[in-house]
Order: sequence, then structure tokens, then C-alpha cells
Amino acid sequence: MQNLDKPFSGYMTEWLYGEDGYYATYKNIGKSGDFYTAVSTSKFFGGSIAKHIISLVDEGFLAQDGVVCEIGAHHGYFLADVIEFIYTLRPELLNTLTFVIIEKFDDLQAHQRKYFEESFGNAVSLTHYKSLSELECENAFFIANEIFDAFPCELYFKGHTARVEGHEVHFDVDNDWVKFKADKYFKDRGEIALGYEEFASEMAQSAKKFEFMSFDYGEMQARPDFSIRVYAKHEVIPFFDDKIKRNELFAKSDITYDVTFEHVKDAYEDAGIKFVELKTQMVALIDMGMLDLLEMLKENVEEKVYKQELEKAKMLIMPNFLGERFKMIKFRKESK
Repeated sequence: MQNLDKPFSGYMTEWLYGEDGYYATYKNIGKSGDFYTAVSTSKFFGGSIAKHIISLVDEGFLAQDGVVCEIGAHHGYFLADVIEFIYTLRPELLNTLTFVIIEKFDDLQAHQRKYFEESFGNAVSLTHYKSLSELECENAFFIANEIFDAFPCELYFKGHTARVEGHEVHFDVDNDWVKFKADKYFKDRGEIALGYEEFASEMAQSAKKFEFMSFDYGEMQARPDFSIRVYAKHEVIPFFDDKIKRNELFAKSDITYDVTFEHVKDAYEDAGIKFVELKTQMVALIDMGMLDLLEMLKENVEEKVYKQELEKAKMLIMPNFLGERFKMIKFRKESK
């Protein structure tokens, strides 16, 4: 497949979401895949979110009959882990909460339904929507893991935007919107994400009252250089590496970049949604009670099982693995 003379965002969209794109069909994540995520590392990632959801119900922010919605679920493991821990901690909520996944690809929806049927039988009902614009509810908790780094982006370098011709990148396009965003976030080179504004607006319209929590890698301020890279079989390949063979990696590997959380924050605030906080994944998971869950496990299983789960959970919060590099960003919309 040749990709001739198109904006970089179009090239990245085709790479990830085209008919034969990387995310268009089911992919393994973890040891047998191209990369690890917090979800593939330990069930206590989902467990911490479950504990937080219960706290939202207890404080009255999330109604007992509210919606718990994961966006971009891939396997469905994350939401399933959340449900498993809700069953352990507050089982009656499984009879009142509505569980939703936003997933545009039919193939992935089918895998998610199959996994839920294998995991829960008829005990849990799962609802799918292809986009947030299809969901209308009163009250919700939205969760996403590594979603903002998967939005298409434009590449910018000293006043010019990139186009791709035959997998080669040329910085020779003038794009006023991209330049405006680059100037706003003090970037003379790097990635300018597309779609954050529309995504925030869709979420604002989908629920009258909600909390949204997302985990991703990046910083509040834009980094001063390109971060775009390819993940293939756990190898990190800089996109501008002279040795990279983009035509061979195209649509067969993941392509991603660091998130500028200030851009996410601005998009949500422009949509009328309140920014609550940004913190490291390590601090976020500990604050939500992950260590309390591990103590509960210790009291109820053999020491060998506990130590195995503890080692996996440590990877979520260790600074040299996922704990510091990944951030949690949180927003809230109050009903009028």
C-alpha cells in the first residue's frame, strides 16, 4: 500500500485505523504483543479503579444506577477487571450500574463480548456504542487507558507541517491551525494532536454529570522535541531513525507519541468541563487504595499467590517502569 502525498495525520490514521490498520483487528498486548500496558501488567489496576468507583457512589457523585464506560477497551480486560473487583467489594452494584464500552471496530466488539461471556456468563450485561455521540445518559464515570496518544497528530517543524509521500516525511506545508497550537504550547517542533476538542465536546454532550479519568504517558507542558515512535515486539523505534523501514512497519506495529496534557486540559475546559488534577500513576493508584486491596489479598490467599500478585502490582507504581512516566488526568462535569 503506497501512501502518496497526504498530511501526516492522514498517514497516521491509515496506519492505526485504516481498513487494514493496526487497531482495526484484535492484537495481543503484553509479553506476546508489541508493548505492555498497565492493564496487561496487573488486575490491581482495574481493582483500584473499582475501589474509586465505589467511593464515587458513596459520596453521591455517581448514582447507583449510573453508567461505567470504558473508551477504547481493546481486549475488554480493563473493564472486566473493574467489574470483578466491584463484585468482590460491593456486589450489589452489579445489579444497578450499566457497563458500556465505546469501540468503533466490529471485530474488537466481538472479542470483547466473547471475553465478557466467558468471564461472567449472563451475570453482567455489556452495551457497545461506536462513538461517544451515540451515548446519552444522566450520570457516568468514564475511564480510558492510553487513548490520547492514539489520536492522529500532525508533525510540526519550525513553522511548517509535515506531509507524507511514499512513507517519506516532508516539512513543506503551511497550516495555520497547527502553527497556532504550536505557538500556544511553545513548540518549534514536535507533535500537534488532532481531535481532542471534538472528543471533549462529544463527552460533554453524552452525560449531564460525569467524572472522566484517563492514564497516558506525557507531561503537562509540551516536550521540546519529537517523541513519535513505533513499538514492534517490545522494541522502541524512533520514527525519524535513519534505519527505520516505515513501509514494512506500516499498519503492522503501533505508532504513538507523548501527550501534551495542557492541550487535553484546554480542550476539556473549552467544552465546559472542569479540570480536577494531574498526577503520576503511582500516586493516583495509591491514593485510590491499591495498597489496601493488596492487604485484603494478603489476608485471603496463600503467601505464594500474594507474592506473585504483589510483584505484578509493583510494576504499576515503580518509578522506573510505569509509575512515574504514566500520568492520570481527571475531569468532572457537574449537572446544571
